Amino acid sequence: MSLPPAYAPIPYDDFPRGFFGVLEGVSGVGKSTLARVLAKRLKRLDATALHTLTLPHEEWAEEARLRLRALPQFGFYLSGLLHTSDRARQALSAGPVIADRYRSSVIACHAAAHGVFVGDVARLLAPFHDYLAVPDRTFYLRCSEGVLRERMSSKQDLKQDDADLFEVPHRLKQLLVNFETVAAGDPTAVVLDTDGRTPDQLAEEILTYGEDRRA
Repeated sequence: MSLPPAYAPIPYDDFPRGFFGVLEGVSGVGKSTLARVLAKRLKRLDATALHTLTLPHEEWAEEARLRLRALPQFGFYLSGLLHTSDRARQALSAGPVIADRYRSSVIACHAAAHGVFVGDVARLLAPFHDYLAVPDRTFYLRCSEGVLRERMSSKQDLKQDDADLFEVPHRLKQLLVNFETVAAGDPTAVVLDTDGRTPDQLAEEILTYGEDRRA
């Protein structure tokens, strides 16, 4: 998509840049914990950890969920995604970036919440593809339902979206299908099963991809 200069993304391919890794999956699977572990392990490389949504969108998310219909709500999350991409492009000039959710979550979660096909959401997002910073790897985290329930029971910052996983009929099943569909079409996808594995063990595997990029 050809954009006026004011709308052009921040350039980030004209210099050596850090590894850009994204963590995806349903709420409670362990993305936030793993992002913190990775950021700590990569601290010496000036790593940045981001969450989609970042501020200021994070503060508006509950209002958007309650008050906006499906298409305006998509616009809200798209705005947050574009802002996270800007943040990532800026931070990659200094070192690695680990994002807790990114493009795939916008597609999979919006589709599940509104009964929309994943492909329809992806088509809405397509005109903005060139604006988005492209991850080196997107790690799709999976676990069994029993493990997910156990992890969710110890989660400190439960939100309505977390509760909806088990309270809204078929929501968890649909989300899992949506993430599988998105991952199947994602050239950056790496699927990681997390049952029986600690965040440190998962971080060790993820870090090998960053080392391969620097090699």
